[in-house]
Amino acid sequence: MSAPMRPADIVAARPTTHRRALRLMATTAFVCLAGVPYGFAQTATSPATAATNVARAFNIPAQPLASALNAFGRQSGLQVTLASTTSQGITSRPVQGNLTPQQALAQMLAGTGIAFRITGEGTAVVGQSAPAQTHADGTVEGELLDVISVAGDGMSRGGVAETVIGPQALERLNPQNLADVFREQPGIEVGSSLPMSQKVYVHGIEETNLAVTIDGSRQNNKVFHHMGTNLIDPGVLKAVRVDAGVAPADAGPGALAGTIAYETKDARDFLDADGFGGIGKYSFNFNGDTSLANITGYARKGGFETLGYFNIGQGDQFTAGNGDTVLGTSTNLVNGIGKVSYEAPTGDRFSISYESVSDDAPRPYRANGSDFPGARPWDPDVTPYDIQRQNTVFTYTDSTPEGWWDPKLVIAYSSTEISKLTYLNPNWGLPTPYTTSGKTDSFNGKFENKFAFSLGNVVAGIDFYDDSAELFDPYDAASEKATNVGVYAQARLEPWERTRLSFGGRADNQWFTGTTGEEWDNAGLSGNVSGEYDVVENFLTARAGYSHVWAGIPLAENFYMNPNWDYADGSEPVTSNNAMAGLKATYQGFTLEGSIFRTDIDNARVVTYSNALLGAIRARDIESRGFELAAGYEWDTGFVRVKYADIDVKIDGLAADSDTGNYLATPVGQMITFVVAHRIPQWGLTIGGNVEVALEYDDLPVVVPDGWGDTLTTSIPGYTVVNIYAEYRPVTAPNLMLRLDVNNLFDETYASRGTYGQDIENVVPLYQPGRSFIVTASAKF
Repeated sequence: MSAPMRPADIVAARPTTHRRALRLMATTAFVCLAGVPYGFAQTATSPATAATNVARAFNIPAQPLASALNAFGRQSGLQVTLASTTSQGITSRPVQGNLTPQQALAQMLAGTGIAFRITGEGTAVVGQSAPAQTHADGTVEGELLDVISVAGDGMSRGGVAETVIGPQALERLNPQNLADVFREQPGIEVGSSLPMSQKVYVHGIEETNLAVTIDGSRQNNKVFHHMGTNLIDPGVLKAVRVDAGVAPADAGPGALAGTIAYETKDARDFLDADGFGGIGKYSFNFNGDTSLANITGYARKGGFETLGYFNIGQGDQFTAGNGDTVLGTSTNLVNGIGKVSYEAPTGDRFSISYESVSDDAPRPYRANGSDFPGARPWDPDVTPYDIQRQNTVFTYTDSTPEGWWDPKLVIAYSSTEISKLTYLNPNWGLPTPYTTSGKTDSFNGKFENKFAFSLGNVVAGIDFYDDSAELFDPYDAASEKATNVGVYAQARLEPWERTRLSFGGRADNQWFTGTTGEEWDNAGLSGNVSGEYDVVENFLTARAGYSHVWAGIPLAENFYMNPNWDYADGSEPVTSNNAMAGLKATYQGFTLEGSIFRTDIDNARVVTYSNALLGAIRARDIESRGFELAAGYEWDTGFVRVKYADIDVKIDGLAADSDTGNYLATPVGQMITFVVAHRIPQWGLTIGGNVEVALEYDDLPVVVPDGWGDTLTTSIPGYTVVNIYAEYRPVTAPNLMLRLDVNNLFDETYASRGTYGQDIENVVPLYQPGRSFIVTASAKF
């Protein structure tokens, strides 16, 4: 929290029919596809509900079956799974007209002998039938084989600790920042009300201890402890996958406490055949007079696809629930993404994307808090920050895999750079202020192949990263570097009836270079095993998993790096152990589930600027454990859900606090979310809302001042926040949308759980906005 003493003085769905359909979960990646105007999206554990008896406009030309089903999923709003052997060499029948999803799918598969089933949970299950039985309503039933995603490498991998927030959920949430993306997940907290200083915590563990990717590109963004790690505009997102704790080997290196994978939109999410179009969207938040205006354009022609997205955000400082203006919260955001893809007639698909985010608004001098005790008199209240994040990704896949050949190649480069003014004591006689900047980047990639078997599949490959962290300062320039090469394999099988298993491992070798130029070479092994068993078919499923992760030596924070550190024999590599177990029951639209979890991270690196030995290689141990409960009910036109998480986080055996927890963990406690939504199709209206409850957290230890004048409080206050919305899409013009969100309806004064400093006496944390009216309008053309 406090400034380090340095010359620069830097402040630092599941189907519910016949037995074989149940077994699809072994190797299924449910594809959350962009939906129709009135669709709803849920997480992977709460599949989308769709009205299958409502006619919709379909226009799907004849094409390879996998591509046709991709288009069907988008136009119907259903999730789709496909048997891995079904699509090879099969061309779909054209589908056009106002049809129910049931009729459209029957028309598409007519004459192919391929079975399908649309479940009451909003999932279309498509697979080879042997033999097929056609019913009067057009449904074809038969035995279904192992499945793959119909959209290549889908977001969901069926992990036991996995949550997927799909495109329809994102549309329903209408997120203005990253906190809105996760607002319905009590086990995932996002601290701070400023997008540039927001950090994501999964079961209380900070995201720098997870394998975080954007479009498959590794993110290495540990720049400055007073700001966040990944500045993301949720407007570019198609879906987000989170593995809390137990993660598969093919998720990448460094998955100490799980993974977060962000996937951005591309042209196929909007177009099913050759053509072009666009979407314009504008929102205005009356709390701070903040506007977000973006436009998306896309086109497909002869195997080529392009997409462009551009967004501008402008606004003033917002007010908290107590009516006070929160300094440094104005908006000056410019970002965009461009994608170009080509798919050859052979099915070989090449794609390259470039994403850029820029934020240069004035921020609090220590950008993750409003006021700190013992602030130096020469420090201003706000100061300019300039943040630049970039992500470039090249991807090769085969959209028509055959047999054992289903490859994927990713080559990527990501970087985050922050520049800020540093103010020195004017009595020192040195030039002040001056600009200091830190930059982290990662050149990374992987090549893998999926081998399909009758029992499931095995993904095997090799990946690498070359990460660097640099501090550009006229007095204390320094850098660290880490290079890693790993080999991995992950099996997802169904070896026995009603049983689904996933297990795998990876071996990594890392080369680490310190600020002094010294080098260390370390290697380690990671492994995981998890599974599901249907205790009672169509009703009760048990699941459990365990993983051990070796992650090498993490890079230090840029603004804390010291070119004169004494590394001695070097730091010990960071390792972790994760475990979870749970039950899930489903019955006629009702869902009830619960799980327990634990994560232990050993030798988590902590740095201080001090030239002492411990400044370079100091380590801490982190423990996160607790349980989650969830219940819900879904009907054709809506749903209601309630979730509860109880998370206890310790650092070196003591309850975590937000200062000690920089780059490690945060106190969480008990969180509750309640979500409801209902649509009225004949009116084109959707209404809904959510409630977030944080109970008072009183497990903090009493701690004496730490030498910087900081004392921990003994508790963190609780809060209850209510958000509601109404969205209107004219029945006669479904491409138009008008929406009103009222966030923090009762004007609660609070800092979201996970926000830095709310557990420290005399620190004024960054409060969330008070009551906010947000009007959004969009048009698709």
